[in-house]
Amino acid sequence: MRVLGINDGINGTACLLEDGVIRYCLQEERLTNIKNYIGFPGRSVAEILRLSGCTGADLDAVAVASFSVFTTPNPALGLKEVYHRTDSTPWKARILDFGMKTPLYSLYSGQKRKHRLANLVEAGIPAEKVVFLDHHLCHAASAYYGAPWKDEEVLVLTCDGSGDGLCATIYTGRDGGITKLAETAAGSSIGDIYARVTFMLGFVPHEHEWKIMGMAPYAPPRGAEQSYGVFRRYLSVPGGSLTFRREISEPTNLIYRRLRRDLEFHRFDWVCGGVQRITEELLEGWVRNAIGKTGIRKIALAGGVFMNVKANKRIMEMPEVEDLFIFPSCGDESTAIGAAYWAYAEKVREAGGEVRIPALDTIYFGTSFTGKDVLEAVARRPGKFRCTPHADIGKEVAALVEAGEVVARCRDRMEFGARALGNRSILADPAKPGCVRTINMMVKKRDFWMPFAPVVSWDRQDTCIVNPKRVRSPHMMLSFDTTGRREEFIAAVHPADLTARAQILGEGQNPAYHRILGEFERLTGRSVLLNTSFNLHGYPIVAGPEEALWVFENSGLGYLALGDYLVTREKAAVP
Repeated sequence: MRVLGINDGINGTACLLEDGVIRYCLQEERLTNIKNYIGFPGRSVAEILRLSGCTGADLDAVAVASFSVFTTPNPALGLKEVYHRTDSTPWKARILDFGMKTPLYSLYSGQKRKHRLANLVEAGIPAEKVVFLDHHLCHAASAYYGAPWKDEEVLVLTCDGSGDGLCATIYTGRDGGITKLAETAAGSSIGDIYARVTFMLGFVPHEHEWKIMGMAPYAPPRGAEQSYGVFRRYLSVPGGSLTFRREISEPTNLIYRRLRRDLEFHRFDWVCGGVQRITEELLEGWVRNAIGKTGIRKIALAGGVFMNVKANKRIMEMPEVEDLFIFPSCGDESTAIGAAYWAYAEKVREAGGEVRIPALDTIYFGTSFTGKDVLEAVARRPGKFRCTPHADIGKEVAALVEAGEVVARCRDRMEFGARALGNRSILADPAKPGCVRTINMMVKKRDFWMPFAPVVSWDRQDTCIVNPKRVRSPHMMLSFDTTGRREEFIAAVHPADLTARAQILGEGQNPAYHRILGEFERLTGRSVLLNTSFNLHGYPIVAGPEEALWVFENSGLGYLALGDYLVTREKAAVP
């Protein structure tokens, strides 16, 4: 059975499920080179159908995840511009908010649905196979069906800015199905507040929240307390409540002017510290209430708010939580997967079958390439690069990193999501703090306060992080306290609070990548590497040889492991 899942809002994405297994999942940004592409993922749909060798007629269902107010006919119009059109002009925001509570919204939704169907039909998909699913149902389905606990009851929570009139839900999952217990209406959203703070501080909402999270630990306690005191007046989770409660008159998507007024003269880092603290406290209280109500201690999370790895850490450390699964890259891009999961499960139930979707492990769902592709891409740039084949490219990468070099790696299938997991990564020795400046000067151009992240093998994690519950973290969705050996990987540790957003890698999850870790440990006695995404600042993670060589050419990187080839610059090509 083949089911295509689609998100055509923020970070448009398409996913193909075959008999409950994800075969391909592509984000449109990787194919257009427009970060967080907003709109219908037409290229992704076409590429997935090509790769799978099927047509729209071969699909059993096409599941579209919800309605997004951020869908725009101009994908080049970024989220910062969308916010400028509303938050900077409050009357527009109020008209939009009012319109969503009137029959005009139904009319607009109907027109949007017709537009979506037209896009799908143009892509060769029969309209009668298309179903539209609720936004938070898709988030919940991704978390439940992706979680590792197949024969146990699971507590499923979703939380984001908003989608289909909601900003948070609580479900229980068992025996292949999920049941909703509670929901919070849009307008009482911690995701809204965090996004508006991101915008107010000059960053891109729904993209740069991680910069706010990264700055938060630098805030002095007294300053952060002042900003926290402001935010705690906005939103609460009363004792025993399964919903968030708004304490101010206007909905949270209309608080921009209030933020500007209430936070006047608050320093940048105070605001970051305050909004991070209230986010963690509200989520912790909400999760505790949900556990108290259900008695279920295995938790699955999805929705953009749970991209916040520090909040996830706080939930993980709650004594009430036995185990935790966060769907990888759980923003709106993941609703394509959740939509496909849910539609597949419904088809199985309709046929009288038992829903058995395998737990999510690795997420290398993208395109791959061959050695021929590498050579042809290099040949299209005559005189610029030297391309040397290696029988053991992983060993060569480890040796270069041990020698103090920074090496980009592009190999095998592209990973899904916002975080590079080894196949489209830049690697360095985290024991050398200078590599942070080197990487930033070469390619990343990150804000000075933002940390990089480590990758460590599952059986060596105790050397660097504190993880007593043995929570899985192969997708960089959690941060951890670090051990006393942190000097061995200090360049991959947050300088202010000494935590690390670790990728904990099992050998079977990516053998070639794991081999580099093992070889680096053989050379140095240290089992941790610095891993950051392979892209230029403001661009998506690279897709394949063409994009990898473009970034290599337009950065200061000296080494690129491209498939089984080591690419370096011809001396004449060095600026």
